[in-house]
Amino acid sequence: MRTGVTGRRIDWGGLLLYLVLTVLGLFMLAPLVYMASTAVKPVSELFLFPPRFFPINPTLINYRDLFFITGTTFVPFSRYIFNSVFITSAIVLLGIVVSMMASYPLAKHQMPFKSTIFSLIVTALMFSPAVLQIPQYLIISKTGLMNTYWAMILPSLAAPVGIFLMIQFLKQLPDSLLESARIEGASEWKILWAVVLPLLKPAISTLALFSFVQAWNDPYASIMYTTMEQMKTLPFAITSISGGAGVIARVGTFAAASFLMIVPTIAVFVLTQRMVLQTMAHSGLKE
Repeated sequence: MRTGVTGRRIDWGGLLLYLVLTVLGLFMLAPLVYMASTAVKPVSELFLFPPRFFPINPTLINYRDLFFITGTTFVPFSRYIFNSVFITSAIVLLGIVVSMMASYPLAKHQMPFKSTIFSLIVTALMFSPAVLQIPQYLIISKTGLMNTYWAMILPSLAAPVGIFLMIQFLKQLPDSLLESARIEGASEWKILWAVVLPLLKPAISTLALFSFVQAWNDPYASIMYTTMEQMKTLPFAITSISGGAGVIARVGTFAAASFLMIVPTIAVFVLTQRMVLQTMAHSGLKE
């Protein structure tokens, strides 16, 4: 073990670990970089052999063709973007409100069947979303919500993962803090919105990330719950672009659409990733 000029030992093991993790991180980032480079490749470079990782003559023609191809239909590409942004934003915001209001009494109040309800929430975590698609479709169909935005929003609001995370995070908050607020005359609604909500920011950020990724990349909601083309979302549009006639000519356009779709996910992850680990540290099963 060598010693530096200042007398401090160099941690070669930590340095090697950092180097290995950096290389693995760059390796995992490679598909995203390749997608971004493919989105700016002209057609003449898309099928070169051996393939090139970076374009020789980058161009934005694929993005122009993306809007041109979808613009020839009666539904513009911007409509798909609006639908995805609106539906995803509603699922994230309303899902946070529902999860917070459901978890607060389960974590901080004495109520009948509290342990049973919590056990049902934990059990619901084991079910795949695909198992719930048929029951959800039947409920939406029977209630007359087909071909509405609510049909694509409501099934995603009551998320067991969000309720579980918030319950486990709320259990770490001291009861004395809530009792002090009650002594000061604050109502339960006031405590929830003025005291509990600011302390739930890590859990809210984690739930927002999970909900956004799932809702933004979900291609089935717009297929199952609506037959109107103007209500379809961005994943459906990308699927339409990648299929049908002229698939080879649309490789660059498909890459451009895929890159536009993944950029918001990366942005949300960058904004929330600092608080995700803090929430996970408090999410152990303690019931």
